[in-house]
Amino acid sequence: MHILITGGTGFIGRALVKQLIPHQMTILTRDSDNAAQQLKHVNPNCLLFVQSLDHLQDLCDFDAVINLAGEPIVNKRWTDQQKKRICDSRWDITRQIVDLIKRSSNPPKVFISGSAVGIYGDQNQIRVDEETPYKAEGFPHCVCQEWEDIANQARSEQTRVALLRTGIVLGQNGGALEKMLLPYKLGLGGPLGAGQQYMPWIHIQDMVRAIQFLLETEICSGIFNMVAPHPVTNKEFSQTLAKTLSRPHFLFTPKFAMQMALGESSCLLFDSVKAKPKRLTEMGFTFNYSRVQPALSQILSH
Repeated sequence: MHILITGGTGFIGRALVKQLIPHQMTILTRDSDNAAQQLKHVNPNCLLFVQSLDHLQDLCDFDAVINLAGEPIVNKRWTDQQKKRICDSRWDITRQIVDLIKRSSNPPKVFISGSAVGIYGDQNQIRVDEETPYKAEGFPHCVCQEWEDIANQARSEQTRVALLRTGIVLGQNGGALEKMLLPYKLGLGGPLGAGQQYMPWIHIQDMVRAIQFLLETEICSGIFNMVAPHPVTNKEFSQTLAKTLSRPHFLFTPKFAMQMALGESSCLLFDSVKAKPKRLTEMGFTFNYSRVQPALSQILSH
C-alpha cells in the first residue's frame, strides 16, 4: 500500500510511520532532511518525501491518505493571529487534499483525517459517543466541525472517509504527558481546579494501532472517537500519575489561576468530555491499554 501522510513528523505521526512499516509512505514536509532525521528509525526504502501538495497533480498513485497536520493547539495563547494559524493549518491542507482526491481518476480508497474530542465542547458528566446528540460552542468545537466538514467532501463511492476525534494521547517523547511530568517529579503535582472534569485519553500505541485498523478495515468509515474505553477525571488521572512516579499528590491549581495564565485556551484543561470509543469497539478493535494505570506504568517504565 502506498500512503500519503501529512503531519508525519509530529508526535503521533512519528509513531504511526513506524507502525505502518513495511508500507510505502510519502511524507509531506517542508524540510525533508529534518524529516529524515526524525524518522531515522524507519527503513529509508519505505519513505519518500514531498515538500508541497502543489507538486502533485492528483492522488492516483496513492492507495490511502492520512491527514494529521496542524499547528499545535495547546502551546500558545489564543490570540486572533494564533487562532488563524490553528485554523488555516488544518483547513487549508485538508481542502487541498480533498481537491486532489476529486481530481483523481483513480482516487485513494481511504482518506483518514484528524479531528478532536474538543468538538463536543464541555459535556460535564454526560457520557458521549459518536452517535450521541450534543450541543457545543467555543473555539475547539468550531475548529473541529469545519475540519470534519471539509474532509467529508472527499467521500464518494471510490473513497471512504474516517475522522479521528482524538483525545489526550499519552506516550514518551512528546504529547501532553511530557508537559505534565516536571511538576509531578518535583512533588508539585495535583488536580486542576476541583479535578472533576473528565479526560478522554489514549495510549500512543493504541492510537496508531487504531489508525492502522481503520486503514486496513474496508467497512470502517465515518466518525471514530480515538479514546480508551475508560476515561478518568482529572483528579483520578493526577492521583494515578503521582502514584506511578512515587511522588506526593496534595497541591491543586485553582481554575482562576489557569484562566488568567492561559486565557481562553484554559478550556482545554477544564472542559469535561466523557467520551467512549463505541464505534471502534463495535468494529472489532481491541485496546492494549484500556485503563490509565497500566498505560502510565508502561510509558514511565522506559
